[in-house]
Parts: sequence; C-alpha cells; structure tokens
Amino acid sequence: MCRPTYFDVTYSINVWMDPSRPTSARTGQEQWKGLHDTFSTLGHRVELIEPVPGLPDMVFSANGATVVDGRALVARFRDRQRADESAAYLDWFRAAGWSEVCQAEYVNEGEGDFLFTGTEILAGTGFRSDQRAHDEVRDFFGRPVVSLRLVDPRFYHLDTALSHLGDGEIMYYPGAFSKESRSILSERFPNAILADESDAAVFGLNAVSDGKNVLLPQAATGLAARLRDRGYTPVGADLTELLKAGGSVKCCTLELRE
Repeated sequence: MCRPTYFDVTYSINVWMDPSRPTSARTGQEQWKGLHDTFSTLGHRVELIEPVPGLPDMVFSANGATVVDGRALVARFRDRQRADESAAYLDWFRAAGWSEVCQAEYVNEGEGDFLFTGTEILAGTGFRSDQRAHDEVRDFFGRPVVSLRLVDPRFYHLDTALSHLGDGEIMYYPGAFSKESRSILSERFPNAILADESDAAVFGLNAVSDGKNVLLPQAATGLAARLRDRGYTPVGADLTELLKAGGSVKCCTLELRE
C-alpha cells in the first residue's frame, strides 16, 4: 500500500476525475488509514512503499505491478502523469530482495487489469492495458491468460468491474464487458455473483478477498448481502474521497504473492 500523502485531482485520465471538484488530502489519508488498519486487524501483513511528490495517483498501488509465484512484472503506464511511478516500484521490489523483477514492455497497468485466480490470470483491455501485454504476462508468469474486453469508460480497469473471491469464484458487472467477454465469463464462472449497476457504480467490485473476508466499499449494500448469502463476511470501507480519482479498496491494494 502507499499512503495518499500527496493525494489530489489535478488532471483527468478517467471519467471519475474532475479537477474542478474539491478534494481533501486529509480526508483521503483518514479513509486510507481505515483500510490499512482493517487489513492489519484481519491478520494481514501490510508493506508500504513511500509516496513520491508529484505522483498523486501512487496511492493506487494495485496498478504498480502484478506479482505471482514470487515474480514481479512492474507496470508500464499509458498516461504520462503516472509514468514515473514505475521507477518507484522497480526500486521497491529490488530493495526488498525480490529476485525476478522486470518492467513490462507494453502498456500494462498491473493488478488494475490482471487478476490472478489461483490458476489463471484474467486480463482486461479496452481502455488501459495493451492487448499485447496479455501475451507478455502469459510468457512472464507461465500461467494461462484469459482476455476480457471492457466497454464502459466508468470501468476502465478490470478491477473496477470484476473481483476474484477465492477458489475460482468471482463477482462482476456484466454491463462493463463486451458481448464476447460476457460469454467467456458466463461459461467459465457459471456460479459468479452478478452485481447490478448501482453497486458497480459505487465501485463495489473494486474489492479484496482473503477467501473469507471481502473488503469492499460500504455503499455496495446489495453486493454485501449477496456475499453473506455465499458464506463470505463483507467488510465495508469508506473510500469516497479516493473515488474522486477513480479508485477504491482494490486500487489501493497490491497483493504480494510470494
């Protein structure tokens, strides 16, 4: 995770970002700390990367890399406003002793678009990560990759429209995907939890699951009820200030799979 020390919305690279709308770094930091402390309370170890002045979106650490089997493929961002984040993540992984660290050749926005299910990697494209990055991820990790196309600009990263819950179970918003991708998801995950538009629009799918507890925006009440019905424990989080930049629970969380 990365503290939102420099959080602000001074440019727009997604439909959620409006530089004319007031933001509060203090509120963002308080909400982020609530998420951080919740992870710790649930027994998870949280590593921190230092925020860099001039990189307000660095709080969205999920975009920094994809980490599977002890290997880290660091992001290559589409937008110049975030490009310098890659160097910070490369330095962090190398300083922390990770031996297999590489920066992606093609535009690849980390766990924003690449979600590991335990066996395969679900890969998003359409707005950010390059389609060619899907092959690069498959070759780097030696894992099957399933390509999915996003079509609604509100859900510009895969992790805004789909979340892996554990044991091959997912939840997603069908309206975010192309017809072909909806067919792929329906065939591969016939028992998936389907979110309605109201829960998706508050970033309810931008969630993190440890297989038991699912941390998600507290406004996604419908999804929380469906998760309870499936035996999960939903844990609500308030990250409404960070949503002004187009991110929530998962965006703030890069999973380190050693």
